[in-house]
Amino acid sequence: MKMDSIVTQPVIETERFRLRPVRKSDAGLLQMYAGDLRVARFTRSIPHPLPPGAIEAYIARAQSETRTEDVWVMDGSDQSLSEVLGVVSLERMERAQSQIGYWVAPALWNTGIASEAVNALLAADPQKSQTVFAEVFQDNPGSARVLTNAGFNYIGDAEAYSVARGGKVATWTYLKKLN
Repeated sequence: MKMDSIVTQPVIETERFRLRPVRKSDAGLLQMYAGDLRVARFTRSIPHPLPPGAIEAYIARAQSETRTEDVWVMDGSDQSLSEVLGVVSLERMERAQSQIGYWVAPALWNTGIASEAVNALLAADPQKSQTVFAEVFQDNPGSARVLTNAGFNYIGDAEAYSVARGGKVATWTYLKKLN
């Protein structure tokens, strides 16, 4: 599958934080939050416990010229918040489609941070997507609310493998047309 060339990721400003590309200096906070089972269990790809070098490899992939996923850190340092509040990403798919993913530090759950990040990223549409997909585990209704509040429509049930859980987990799948 051939993808369009990689474009430099923009910095996207929101009211409480900015979305910026991942930096090597984010490793410590990413390790702390992604290493938390409460975060890992709601993702497909974060193992628990995190093996040595996992975060460094993640950062290297996020910075790679050949990446298929653009990753932004939710950086609240300009507002006297943490330099890493969470992560939001867009994975390129064929036919001007993307898949969005996100996680937020547990101390900030239910504060609107994820909704603000998702809405800002969709408004900026840095990959020029016509359609954005998302999936959430069915035992994570908070993430489902983030999507429905951002205008995503539910399109069906499925399953996805969770590395942290070591098995398949029921998901809800969502879609949003941007253009």
